[in-house]
Amino acid sequence: MKKMYLLLMLFFLCCSSMSFAQQEGTLSGTVAEENGQAVGFANVAVLEATTEKIVTGAIADMDGRFQIKTPAKGKYKLKLTNLGYQEIQTSVFEVSSTAFNKDFGKLQMKADVKTLKEVQVQAMRPTITTTPDKMVVSVDGTAMAAGNTAYEVLAKSPGIWIDQEGNIQLNGKAGVQVMLNGKRSYLSGKELQNLLQSMAAENIKDLEIITNPSARYDAEGASGIININLKKNQLTGMSGSVYGGYQYNKLNTYTSGAELSYKSGKWNSYGSVDLSRRMRYRDMDMYRRYANEEGGKSVLNQEGYEESERLQPSLRVGTDYDLNELHSIGATANLIFNNNSTSFHTRSLVLNEVTNNRQAIDALNTSDGSYGNGTFNLHYLGKLDTTGTTLSADLDYVRINSNDDFKFRNLYSNPTNSAPDRLELLLSENPTNYEIFSGKVDFTMPLAKNTKMEVGAKASHVVSDNELEFYQTLDNRKILDKSRSNHFIYTENIYAAYVNVSSSLGKNWTFQGGLRAEQTESKGESITLNKPNNRSYLDFFPSVFVQQKVSDNYQIGYKYSRRINRPDYEALNPFIFYLDPITVAQGNPILKPQYTNSFEVTHTLNQTYNLILGYALTKDYIAEIPYQKPGDSISVFQQQNVRDLKSANATLVAPVKFSKKWEANNNLILMYQEFTTLVDDNLQVNDQVTFIGQSNHNLLLPYGMRLELGANYQGPAVYGLYQVDDQWWVDAGLKRSFMDDKLTLTLNVSDIFKSRVLIVDSQVNGNINKIEQYQGAQGIRFNLRYRFSKGTKFESKKRNINLDELNRAGGN
Repeated sequence: MKKMYLLLMLFFLCCSSMSFAQQEGTLSGTVAEENGQAVGFANVAVLEATTEKIVTGAIADMDGRFQIKTPAKGKYKLKLTNLGYQEIQTSVFEVSSTAFNKDFGKLQMKADVKTLKEVQVQAMRPTITTTPDKMVVSVDGTAMAAGNTAYEVLAKSPGIWIDQEGNIQLNGKAGVQVMLNGKRSYLSGKELQNLLQSMAAENIKDLEIITNPSARYDAEGASGIININLKKNQLTGMSGSVYGGYQYNKLNTYTSGAELSYKSGKWNSYGSVDLSRRMRYRDMDMYRRYANEEGGKSVLNQEGYEESERLQPSLRVGTDYDLNELHSIGATANLIFNNNSTSFHTRSLVLNEVTNNRQAIDALNTSDGSYGNGTFNLHYLGKLDTTGTTLSADLDYVRINSNDDFKFRNLYSNPTNSAPDRLELLLSENPTNYEIFSGKVDFTMPLAKNTKMEVGAKASHVVSDNELEFYQTLDNRKILDKSRSNHFIYTENIYAAYVNVSSSLGKNWTFQGGLRAEQTESKGESITLNKPNNRSYLDFFPSVFVQQKVSDNYQIGYKYSRRINRPDYEALNPFIFYLDPITVAQGNPILKPQYTNSFEVTHTLNQTYNLILGYALTKDYIAEIPYQKPGDSISVFQQQNVRDLKSANATLVAPVKFSKKWEANNNLILMYQEFTTLVDDNLQVNDQVTFIGQSNHNLLLPYGMRLELGANYQGPAVYGLYQVDDQWWVDAGLKRSFMDDKLTLTLNVSDIFKSRVLIVDSQVNGNINKIEQYQGAQGIRFNLRYRFSKGTKFESKKRNINLDELNRAGGN
């Protein structure tokens, strides 16, 4: 009860808040089109009334809002400019003191018809935009998005890369929280991959990369948040598109889909459907040298080929209803289904260095499975007054079902003697169910002219039911292997509350600080072994952000936050998953959460170039550790708590405009990582200085064609006890529009030089594991999309939709 009292005291902290002292004044407002639609990233300059000399200014955010510190006493006017719009100036106004405040309301900009016509053929909008708290990567309308999945687009974004298990990392660190339209996906590992690989990139507007989230966000996600913003309806009447695509990467992939939006009166509804058949392959070579039963060493050389097919329909529908001008309600539903099949064929040769005995293993592992994900949301957004007081609420329900049937056919032969071949057939069934309930409330209230407070509370309930039945076969009969079968149920409740305050501190400083508390109650129980594991812990997560304006062209941001990564639900499962006769993966029910303290200093020059210096210390870091069973030839891969992870990085975001028809977004990361862990009571350190470079070029060609080129390099890196070799790759995309931009044709070539080869190795207690694999990244892709619309633009209400708790329902 004391813990709950602490949470309630935090949530109701606003009740005892006193009014803040009057701060320095500001000039504020919103830039919009004549129909009310926001004009994002417009330039707002403050001019001296007589000389028209620029005194100060700012760039509006993506919703058209701007806020500028009040200049010295005098007469001024505002000048607004933006690509595709006519320049406007306000009437002259007089500033009486630095405490002077003026809200300009909505400042309307008219479209420049001549410029817009030019834009359609020649101009390019930037694909990457940086703000003090996040980086926004535009996806909508890019050639590389056509025919791609959300998973593939993420892999090409600044600071994001995919590790050897297919997990998403941000700035070289695992523990990323993925959100959709500000709502947590509640998935991780293979389940998150399933979700992202099912989402067509054509339906994505942009990506928000947040490395240091505020207290408003869930504390889950040690390396930060990636928020995927899906497209929203912007037209009255009816609008939509249909699309289809084909990809060849030695296999044949087909994609198709449609979007439809309709707004009439107070209703705004939308829907999208996607149907795809996606094929994937993987070439793999493995080398192992490990201790055997005779006390010597054995060597394994293995080559393998994996091929998978996924037939996947998905449906997304939603509607919003305006009760009046201040209050709205709505509902969304996302449904994803797939049937998948995988075939993994390996040939292995095992040499015993002591006896010189050889054994060949020909293994064919096949699986057939089904997957279903239903996510449902009810939401409310209300503006309680005209000063900015808002209240929002969300209720969410998620249901995930999957069922996988595996067959393991192993043929053993001995080249060194005449022993007969032996055939083994093993079977397993793995049904998994997740049920997630979540509810949250957020309240925002201005305390003074330049001060705002946010408070909120949330509760979530998760049940994971995972069963593994393993069978041996004899005379075509299935015999249950109880030693390798298990039934595991995990239940988790999280109760959270937060308070967050932002304010201006003088003319050149702004501050935001918050505190979030999360109470976690969990119970993991192996029904088969009757071994429960209960946990209860209360954590506090502070965050502080300070922005300093050194000059109009130079700002510095200081950021600190503390975050947590709880283990994936499946990683807590004590199951032993059979991979091949000498390789298994095992869960770890005693896996602990990892905690990260993160510090960042961001330098912004000319509101264009960013240099980010960061340091993070993670305690009990969760990483995959390979080890050998004593006196056994079986290699076990398990998620364990590495003792510490120290990470320092410098990130440079440097866009370059070579000409009106050639722009480039460049991202360079220099990073040092140090993993320390105990292996058999011996301290082992694995560290590396890594360089990551990304350069994406946009070129406008004759006849209205647009070319996109992307070059990427990942230097040697470390991950847990693994060493990761360097890799590089080049992608290209060509886009051409017809019929007044209604019809768009794109051609993409990925991994042009077939160079994106992943090589990882580890050495633990003299045991060597080295894997080289290629994921079939090279391919050519065609995509065709037709857009239609009937209506005029309107102002879409922006609501705060932060669902929070699906992210860990996966695991590998």
